[in-house]
Amino acid sequence: MKIVVLDGYTENPGDLSWENLEKLGEVTVYDRTAYAEDPMIAERIGDAEIVITNKTPISKATIDKCPNIKLIAFLATGYNVADYNYAKEKGIPVVNVPTYGTQIVGQYAVGLLLEICSHYGHHDQTVKEGKWESNADWCYWDYPMIELYGKTAGIIGLGRIGQATAKILNAMDMKVLAYDAYESEDGKKLAEYVELDRLLGESDVIFLHCPLFPSTEGIINKDNIAKMKDGVILINNSRGQLVVEKDLADALNSGKVYAAGLDVVSTEPIKNDNPLLTAKNCLITPHISWAAQASRQRIMDITVANVKAFLDGEPVNVVNK
Repeated sequence: MKIVVLDGYTENPGDLSWENLEKLGEVTVYDRTAYAEDPMIAERIGDAEIVITNKTPISKATIDKCPNIKLIAFLATGYNVADYNYAKEKGIPVVNVPTYGTQIVGQYAVGLLLEICSHYGHHDQTVKEGKWESNADWCYWDYPMIELYGKTAGIIGLGRIGQATAKILNAMDMKVLAYDAYESEDGKKLAEYVELDRLLGESDVIFLHCPLFPSTEGIINKDNIAKMKDGVILINNSRGQLVVEKDLADALNSGKVYAAGLDVVSTEPIKNDNPLLTAKNCLITPHISWAAQASRQRIMDITVANVKAFLDGEPVNVVNK
């Protein structure tokens, strides 16, 4: 079968191999195609039967222009850029990679918090600029040093990634609260499930680890921020649309929110008019929580397995059954 990869660069910038995928068919890999509706998408798919994408959208119009499509496979967990309901009508399974970066995303979330608490990068830079060498004292710090021991962390969304974060927080002797529509026995071993208002009111740090649903879109807004402790820290490496960015920027600038560590924003790549770019104490990284080589290798391996299972007549990880 003909297989086309529409936007393979972020998955494999050159440190992985497409070799195992190439064993399954005639493979064409494009580094980038488009991140919005574009005629080029259908042109590049052509008569391919298997389409592999990450963020390049697969719309109803594209599906209609490419009648040979038999499988749409995502190099990611999220699949909302495909019209998966229409694909189902056309008998096209859409498959994803449901679990690949649980540990690294939890690690990254806590890493954002630790950077906010201690500003490692800033102090490293000042030492190399000569500030320590010329300092009158044997040490200095340019920001308040924050100890996390004994503080309360609230996790909104205690699924696999939320639990990975909770394990690290437990090891740091933090109290962990969680809000989730579905409580699990595994979750109860790591955190105390509470109502959202209690989590907002008691947490010194709030982590967002929930999916983007209509019920969670904009969950961090001015009304919910008002319920939070003064000086709370917010960490989001889940989905940018969970946050009303103007409301968070206002809260950072007023000091209501002490700091935010963000790996995602509402529109990616970020736009130059995003209010968080100029907000106080806002650390932003370019959606890289998932990007460790080991994590990307798992994406590659699971995607190859998804394609092979489809070719064997037993598709797995289908999101539009």
